[in-house]
Amino acid sequence: MANAAQRKVREFVAASGFATSLEAHVLDLASEVGELAKAWLEATGYGKRAVNDVRAMRDELGDALYSLLVVANQLEVDVDELLDTTLNKYAQRHRASPEPGLAGAGDLREISGR
Repeated sequence: MANAAQRKVREFVAASGFATSLEAHVLDLASEVGELAKAWLEATGYGKRAVNDVRAMRDELGDALYSLLVVANQLEVDVDELLDTTLNKYAQRHRASPEPGLAGAGDLREISGR
């Protein structure tokens, strides 16, 4: 069963006529994630300073979330179930190796101020 966010997106797409092919929605998702990355790069001066204003990233994150939910709906994937499965996978990885998988992750936390 899809969660509330998935239902909202499904209803919006049906009412708006924004439905198109899965391929187009996957490409749109990739584009939105790219725009999120661009917003982060611009907000941090390409990683040279902490993020002080998250408004642009918030907007792009919303666009990426919408696109992700559209793709999940088209694939008939329940994102709550998928998140549970993914969290379990990451928990197993962390138990096997508690080191972050991203080289320099400590530096990224410093830049983001978290």
